[in-house]
Amino acid sequence: MEKIVSLCKRRGFVYPGSDIYGGLANTFDFGPLGTELARNIKNSWWKNFVQSKDNMYGIDGGILMNPKTWEASGHTKGFIDVLVECKKCHKRFREDHIKTKECPECKGELTKPKKFNPMFKTFIGSVEDESAKTYLRPETAQTIFVNFKNILDSFHPKLPFGIAQIGKAFRNEITLGNFIFRKLEFEQMEIEYFIKESTWEKEFKNWKNQMEGWFLSIGLNKENIKWREHDKDEIAHYSKKTEDIEYKFPFGGFKELCGLAYRTDFDLKQHSKESGKDLKYADLETGEKFFPHVIEPSFGLERTMLAVLAEAYKEEEVKGKKRTVLKINPKIAPRKAAIFPLLANKPELIKKAREVYDDLKEKLVISWDDRGNIGKRYFAQDEAGTPYCITIDFDTLEDNTVTIRDRDTMKQERIKINEIEGYIRKKINE
Repeated sequence: MEKIVSLCKRRGFVYPGSDIYGGLANTFDFGPLGTELARNIKNSWWKNFVQSKDNMYGIDGGILMNPKTWEASGHTKGFIDVLVECKKCHKRFREDHIKTKECPECKGELTKPKKFNPMFKTFIGSVEDESAKTYLRPETAQTIFVNFKNILDSFHPKLPFGIAQIGKAFRNEITLGNFIFRKLEFEQMEIEYFIKESTWEKEFKNWKNQMEGWFLSIGLNKENIKWREHDKDEIAHYSKKTEDIEYKFPFGGFKELCGLAYRTDFDLKQHSKESGKDLKYADLETGEKFFPHVIEPSFGLERTMLAVLAEAYKEEEVKGKKRTVLKINPKIAPRKAAIFPLLANKPELIKKAREVYDDLKEKLVISWDDRGNIGKRYFAQDEAGTPYCITIDFDTLEDNTVTIRDRDTMKQERIKINEIEGYIRKKINE
């Protein structure tokens, strides 16, 4: 885990938040490569679960919502952590984590448990009183439920159908750590899939297959993921059945990667009751009106990124030297190729390499690298997860061919310059 964290900072994937001021605990910024990786993961998720389906509707809901939303959903009263404080070091810990032996290191005496709501409060307007109080959303699901009627009125979908979104959520977590696994500010990729009650078991099983299939498609190893059903004492108040996909992270073994919940009709009923708006679905064929039930696949972007990085991180020995390489699936790799001039002090090579680079950068996300010798460039791009390195040498000036090197196998072959784009696209889509 320490090696992954170090690589992420060194190669521009993830930086500590507010670093020049000593940081802010459990906040992080994505660097150039982390930003591209995150974008590629989100694009893959959106294409797979939204754009490829004709019964899915994407939205982008607001972070700030009317505070009555959180009363109706149960968050102001039911979204509670029970904490204890160490009288010696004054750190706070979740009571359920104390029971699982995640105790304070100083071994100090603990206070009695106290309730704590992890929602971040804020105020709208110039006066900070109860009437102006609202919250940063602790989940993205509620913006979907409050837009349910809007989707019905605009698109008149037939059951089953889903509403999806990707967006930020905020939780004032007490027990944090493990890099980007648990943060104060995080991004969710969520779907609320509206169904008839009689079909929930079939739909639940179908979504399990879809979720697992997507993780495998972006490069996770099937041996490193497993399903775990929530026990009765940990299941959320709105859920009748919840299962998590757990991934074998480099810290502590299998931990939650994403979740699948059968939320019944709890949310629509609550919001209908509290808002006074009719949120029932009208079946045009039977004339029946009812609250649809909901299956919720919920993914965390940062946890997905961390799983991808952990899966991809490899250390290998090459001709007596250690090679660190991120074997990220080329489909989601931050950059698809790097362009090298063989020598950085030969104007004719640099000119030709720049021509190739300028042409390809309009079609693929690529990088330019002319630092150090060719071997160091290869190893630097290996650490960055770049699948292909393209070298322009003196033969290129004669026959318009280049050397293209595969990150994973380190094999090289020569191809024509006009074949590069097709070659890489074919490899990415294999």
